[in-house]
Amino acid sequence: MPTSLATVAYIGATILFILCLGGLSNQETARRGNLYGVIGMAIAVIATVFGPRVLSAGLPWIIGCMVVGGAIGLYLARVVQMTQMPELVAFMHSMVGLAAMFIGYASFIDPAASVGLSPAEQTVHEVEMYVGVLIGAVTFSGSVVAFGKLSGRIGGKPFLLPGRHLINLVGLLVVIWYGREFLNAQSVAEGITPMVIMTVISLLFGVHMVMAIGGADMPVVVSMLNSYSGWAAAATGFMLSNDLLIVTGALVGSSGAILSYIMCNAMNRNFLSVISGGFGSGGNASKPASGGDAAPAGETTPISAAETAELLSEAKNVIIVPGYGMAVAQAQHSVYEITRVLRERGVNVRFGIHPVAGRMPGHMNVLLAEAKVPYDIVLEMDEINDDFADTDVAIVIGANDIVNPAAQENPNSPIAGMPILEVWKAKTSIVMKRSMASGYAGVDNPLFYKENNRMLFGDAKKMLDEVLNTLNASK
Repeated sequence: MPTSLATVAYIGATILFILCLGGLSNQETARRGNLYGVIGMAIAVIATVFGPRVLSAGLPWIIGCMVVGGAIGLYLARVVQMTQMPELVAFMHSMVGLAAMFIGYASFIDPAASVGLSPAEQTVHEVEMYVGVLIGAVTFSGSVVAFGKLSGRIGGKPFLLPGRHLINLVGLLVVIWYGREFLNAQSVAEGITPMVIMTVISLLFGVHMVMAIGGADMPVVVSMLNSYSGWAAAATGFMLSNDLLIVTGALVGSSGAILSYIMCNAMNRNFLSVISGGFGSGGNASKPASGGDAAPAGETTPISAAETAELLSEAKNVIIVPGYGMAVAQAQHSVYEITRVLRERGVNVRFGIHPVAGRMPGHMNVLLAEAKVPYDIVLEMDEINDDFADTDVAIVIGANDIVNPAAQENPNSPIAGMPILEVWKAKTSIVMKRSMASGYAGVDNPLFYKENNRMLFGDAKKMLDEVLNTLNASK
């Protein structure tokens, strides 16, 4: 493929990636945006593989690896459940970081990578390799730990080492020092030691950083690692002198950073407080958060599935607030069936989505879309919060922290100031939970004990199926 044609293909792919991000900003256009991204990536891969910089002798290896990777991707797409998407995303981020590390080392070891470079260009190239490996290592190890936390293999409680900030500072200074040694190295043999030491420190930092972050901050962590993976890809693009990879990485990195900022605002947190860790433990790993393990603050009023169905059938306005419990129980299809039945009876049913509901950005939107819930009744927190006062029944399915009134009523609460869905303002609120356990932030929820609140205990799917059967029987 001529260089000019490859350049045109890269420009086309870049435009498609931008259209992809624009499409993914809205549920109605997300499918089209995803298609733009697929087409753009296909063009980018073809233009790169058959471009002027790839020797024909290497094509069999490249195509063979693509076949293997594509087969693995197709297998995962078929077997991974929608409820497992957060950990799958974290796993994919780790692969981007690992690729950046490998490319950084390959560029450093390969003597052909620096042929014809002036001293200044050589220095810039070495900085690109060093920074690329650093970002890739942090992304890889941090994403592996995030995968463990999201999949339940690692506990959600933050693991806080004494003097952790000092440890991080010392690690940063050591990385900078060895960066200087790396740039001053006169050969691969001299430079490999600083590179390896930096890689080990970066891997440990990634583990330490994510282990110190409490479970309540995991949605922000996912978007943060998404941003890191983008910057790792951009650094890889610099190492390979691939303009498209630079642009694509910058798009992913910047969009992930913006999303992290938005989600931090949704939790009334700043980015530095998130990465410093400790949310949900009061800043001390040995102590639970305020209310996390405290005795119940009042008495709850239980409700049965049949009584819930009766309240819903008599209501005119219903708001459903889904949370991670709905994902775990895979109850989204039951939610859709109840929504369909109620809407057929003239009930105004809508959904309220908190920006950090679930374990990743847009987690609840994806599950509801999978169940074919109409997009126009799925509203963001800011769009629906004022409507709870005019709502007859608000149902909370497996959510906790995002509907916790302590964020507004208790200035000493760890989640004080966090914007929340004000479900208690409805005439009746119903919270579906397996037990009285606190949420991911480890904070007790006063909503459970309010006079107009009812608790529907049990597996969300089982309880919702009982509600649906009762509704159908009452036609």
